[in-house]
Amino acid sequence: MPSASAPRPGTRTGTADSPLHYGAAPRWLFDRMTRLARQVTLAVVDEYGPQEMLLRLSDPFWFQAFGCVLGFDWHSSGLTTTVCGALKEGLRVLGSDAGLFVAGGKGKTSRRTPDELADYGQRLGLDAAPLIYSSRMSAKVDSAALQDGYEIYHHSFVFTGDGHWCVIQQGMNTAARYARRYHWLSSELGDFVCEPHKAVCSDARGEVLNMVALEADPARRLSAELSHQQPDRTTHQLERLQSLDLPRRHHVLLEDVSPRHVQKILLKTYEERPADFEALLGMQGVGAKTIRALALVSELVYGANASFRDPVRYSFAHGGKDGHPYPVDRETYDRSVELLRKAVQRAKLGQRDKLEALKRLAAA
Repeated sequence: MPSASAPRPGTRTGTADSPLHYGAAPRWLFDRMTRLARQVTLAVVDEYGPQEMLLRLSDPFWFQAFGCVLGFDWHSSGLTTTVCGALKEGLRVLGSDAGLFVAGGKGKTSRRTPDELADYGQRLGLDAAPLIYSSRMSAKVDSAALQDGYEIYHHSFVFTGDGHWCVIQQGMNTAARYARRYHWLSSELGDFVCEPHKAVCSDARGEVLNMVALEADPARRLSAELSHQQPDRTTHQLERLQSLDLPRRHHVLLEDVSPRHVQKILLKTYEERPADFEALLGMQGVGAKTIRALALVSELVYGANASFRDPVRYSFAHGGKDGHPYPVDRETYDRSVELLRKAVQRAKLGQRDKLEALKRLAAA
């Protein structure tokens, strides 16, 4: 189990699939998205507090709607990266006024997330270690423990000064030309590696290895135990499995696992003896192929069943920069930004009439 100094555990609250689109938002749109994202966030934080904004960002339905309100393509994978980028830029100029901070982003920026979190820790007087651990484990689960064919390329970490956080990250499947978005929230579930989903939204199911499914618990436990044994023994079993006529799903899982490559990692796990599956998953060098190899040996040699269930629970049509469902009305967009800015400003002065009017309009 995690040590006493382990971070606040997280729960994945959902995923969303979108077609892969290439290109970037034009500057005129991104600048407006930044301003509107800032004002929407300030309005939510002023009314409900910063944790409510984390809750909303972790909901794939709300996040998709947020992107639509900001004027981006409703069905584009770029919605995720552009909305997160606009939110990060919009909150950056506020400092600590909003009580929310954003680290990470797309590509190389995502790999700088730990450094950004450490820098925030110094500036804000926070212990950044739990945040860094949570960022790393959420990425590890979605890239290695849940093997669904999507390679993570975007990771945004949004957090409050008291240690609450959410993650919005996205993977791509270039063959299928689809992206899948993963949402995490820190406040609801106490386990990184057992049924962390609150909602999983996708337009398609696929062939997966799901080591965070409830029914995969025997395979998780045995995988940790197998990581303690002599590497030669495990690699010998893998070599035997590669010569057997196995069900189709095992052919898929075995096709790119090299027993000799896995042996190098197993030597490290043999020496360090991780306490459980979470500790195993968190080790440097342990990735998808190592987890896959241990899962297969656990199931086929020792009878500890892994799970091949895609964790999709809901399906929905995503629902605009490319003119769909209609072109962005720049004049109306700018008025909306100004309306929210003035409403939040007045609320801080105790004049809440505009925000109350917006609430009444939403309830009508």
